[in-house]
Formats: sequence, structure tokens, C-alpha cells
Amino acid sequence: MTHDLTLTPGTSVAEGLAERAHRDPHRPRFHFTAPGGWLNDPNGLTHWRGVYHLFYQYNPFAPAHGNIHWGHATSTDLVRWTDEPIALAPGLDGPDRDGCWSGVLVDDGGVPTIVYSGRHAGHELPCVARGSADLRSWTKDEANPVIAAAPEGVDVTAFRDHCVWREGAVWRQLIGSGIRGVGGTAFLYESDDLRTWRYVGPLLTGTAAQNPGEPDWTGTTWECVDLFRLGDSESGNADATDVLVFSAWDEGTTHHSLYWTGRYQGDAFTPTAVHRLDYGGRYFYAPQSTRDEHGRRIMFGWLQEGRTDDANARAGWCGVMSLPRIVTLGSDGGLHQAPAPELTRLRRDHVAVPARRLNASYTRLYDVRGDQLDLEISLRLAPAATARLVLRETPDGAERTVVEVNRTHDGAGGTLRLHRETSSLDPTVDTEPRYGALPMGPDGRVELRVLVDHSALEIFANGHPLSARVYPTRPDQAVGVGVGADGDVALDRFDAWQMASAFTAGPRPLWP
Repeated sequence: MTHDLTLTPGTSVAEGLAERAHRDPHRPRFHFTAPGGWLNDPNGLTHWRGVYHLFYQYNPFAPAHGNIHWGHATSTDLVRWTDEPIALAPGLDGPDRDGCWSGVLVDDGGVPTIVYSGRHAGHELPCVARGSADLRSWTKDEANPVIAAAPEGVDVTAFRDHCVWREGAVWRQLIGSGIRGVGGTAFLYESDDLRTWRYVGPLLTGTAAQNPGEPDWTGTTWECVDLFRLGDSESGNADATDVLVFSAWDEGTTHHSLYWTGRYQGDAFTPTAVHRLDYGGRYFYAPQSTRDEHGRRIMFGWLQEGRTDDANARAGWCGVMSLPRIVTLGSDGGLHQAPAPELTRLRRDHVAVPARRLNASYTRLYDVRGDQLDLEISLRLAPAATARLVLRETPDGAERTVVEVNRTHDGAGGTLRLHRETSSLDPTVDTEPRYGALPMGPDGRVELRVLVDHSALEIFANGHPLSARVYPTRPDQAVGVGVGADGDVALDRFDAWQMASAFTAGPRPLWP
């Protein structure tokens, strides 16, 4: 395998990564990306003293999964981010010699404390680091790893990633894992001091033999578990709903993120139903959430790439963070997700498309075009009708990405689909369609929010998200937008904005 490492004279290989990343036309401009190299899971998400802190899995040496550090960025508004010094780096020896893997940040009596998975000799074990008041300087605990091994007598598939919270007088922790031959699980521990942990037992265990290959398959391992409560409060309200989020993994393959709704009580989670978190599958993976100082549940996820390792190497970067999402309870008993309202600060050059009836003829909207867009669309579909939104279309129509919403013949519901089959003429990129069920009311109304950011695409339909990646081969020409329909569809509203970039011009330092 050969990589294009051509550099400007006088630059280092590391600087070359940032240069190539900056030049790549597929790199998003208002989603968060690392300065260059590799990015995956969001980590340590917190709102600390009025500042949002986003840590993330980061390899500053190459756009490949290895040499995992904790990158760090801060924001006061969830829109514009400042790169901070790297928080954690692999040790020369010890429990994190082979990488500082995913984890969380908690407030231990005013001391910011990270609980993360240190990797050594093919195994991941929990480690702890204490931070300065500004979260820019971190000291690893001499007692690491703070749990020496997975539960005794259990044949585990993996043992990593953490969810930690204070419950009364003790700390509690979930560690993602799987019981071989059974299914994914989350092991529950508790501690008085974040250093000495007592094993309680599995909080909940899935059944890997059920629905293999389906978009709601729970996998053989649960990665990046996240437990939180939604409702009137995050206390013991009887009307609240508990949510257990996990990412289904199997023998090195990342599948999709799911969540259980139910009730966490005592040492167990009693589930009511399992749900798909994002209809994009692996394109929204390893999510993490936090409750900010305004009482909102905010979630980020990792938007994986859909192009080859060679293409990533040439581009100098790999991996996108999703836009921040506000997570609430939906009327259907599942989660309702929406982009954080602060993102509207990036809107520019508003265009309002007149309301109209859509029909089978396709209409290109010449006043709306671009690869950095925010679209808000209101539709009403009659039973058996289908509405289409075309994005990233070249003038000849050879490359185009199609968002499709249809309503069932009985009018009871519908489907959200993303057609990527013609999104790129490059045969090496992933162009498989993505889809999921779309609840709608008796009037067939669909509220659609679509955010286009070069190769990153996030769609929200009646609070149900679908994330994906697209890579047109003519990105400078693939900027067309259009609408069409089959059957009776009313376009009640179509508002479009160009989106400004969230970062200043020029390459960003890999080691801020």
C-alpha cells in the first residue's frame, strides 16, 4: 500500500497531515474534526464552569486507528471549537502503553477526574487521571489500573469503555463487555473513591443469537455504554424513563448504536424495548452524552468514514464528530433528537422556497445550492405518497444523493430512506442505502431538518436521525438541490441557509 505524502518544502510529516486535511474538499467545515490524523469516539463530554469540553480518541501521527491519545477541544456555544493541548498520551510503559481508550469525566468533589480504558498487551483495563481546574493538565494515578481484570469466572469478549456516576454515597460504573456464547452486556461496579471497585454483576445482558444481521441486532459486545434518565427530572421521578445506550460490536466490526428504554433500579435494568439510535447504522457510533448546566441532555457520536484506508491516508485525516444533539423523550416512547439550537448562529444567506404541491416532475431549486447547507422543510404526505429531496447533485445528474420520505397506504406511518447509490462515481466508496421507520400523525406531516457539510450528512425527520457520508467525485460541481414527489405531497415550507465554517482559515496544529 502506498500513500501520497507529498509535502510543502520545509514541513514535517505531522504538519503535512494537517495541510492535506485542510485541502481535502470532503472535509466538513462546521462539524468538529481533529486537526489531522485519526478521530473516533467522543470522550469525557462535560459542561464545566460554563465551558463545553469535548475529548476524543485521537491519533496525531496518521489517519489510522493506532497510537490512541485523548484529543481535547473547548467551546462556549457548541458551535465554534478551540483546540486544546492533548489530555492523555500513551505511557512509555504501564497499563496504557498501547493507547488511552474511551472513557468519561466526572467531578470528584471539585476535582475533574477521568476514568478511561488503558490498553496494554491486547487488553483494556480501567485507569484514572486527575485534572487541573481548567482541564488542561492531567496526572495519571499510580494505582492504575484500578480494576485488575474482568470479572472472575466469566468468559468475556471484551472489557472496555466506561459510564460513571455518583449515586448517593458511592460511585457506580458500567463497563462495556460481552459474555461469550450469550451476548453483549454492561458490568456494574461500585466504589467509595473511584480507585477501589467492587463487582456487582451484569446490569443487563443481550441475546446475540436473536436477529443477527438485522439493524437492531444487539451484537456480541456492548461498547461505549451510557446510562441516563429522561423525564421531569433526573431524580427518582416515577414517570421518568431510563435509557441505556450501547454500540453493538462483533469480532472487530462496528455495527450500530442502539438503546434500551426501561427502568434502572437497584442493581438491574428492566428493559421495555430496544430501539435504533440512528438509522445511519455505523455512521453514528460510540455516542456519549452529558447533562449541561442548562439541564439539557446533549449527545455526540462518531461519524465513521465510508471510503478506503488509502483514500483516508491521502486525505491526511479520518473521522468526524456529529453535530451536538439535544435528546428528549418522544411521544412514541423513544428518543427525540434534534441539532442543538446554537448551530443556527452559523446560518447565512437565507432563501425561502415558495409553498407548493409537489408532483412526479423533478424541480431543481436553482436558488438553493451548496455543500454547506442547513435546510428546514415541512411536508404533508397523503397515504401512499413519496417525497424526495435531492442533494449534492452535479449539473448532469450523474452524481446525486436522495432523501426519500414515504407514507404507507393505510396512512399509519412511513419510512425515511437515504439513497446513496448515485452519490459517487467512485466504485470504492460505500453507497449502500440507509432507512428506518418514520412515525407520523394522521395528517401525514413530516418535519425535516437536513444538514449538509461536504461529506457529512445528518438528517432529522420528526425527531428520528439518519447520519451518513457521501463522496462525490466532482465535489465542486455536486452542489445542486431539488425536490420531487410521487402522489399527493404538499410542500408547506422550505427554508435554506448557507452555513459558515466553524474554524478559522488555514491548517490547525496537530499538537496545540
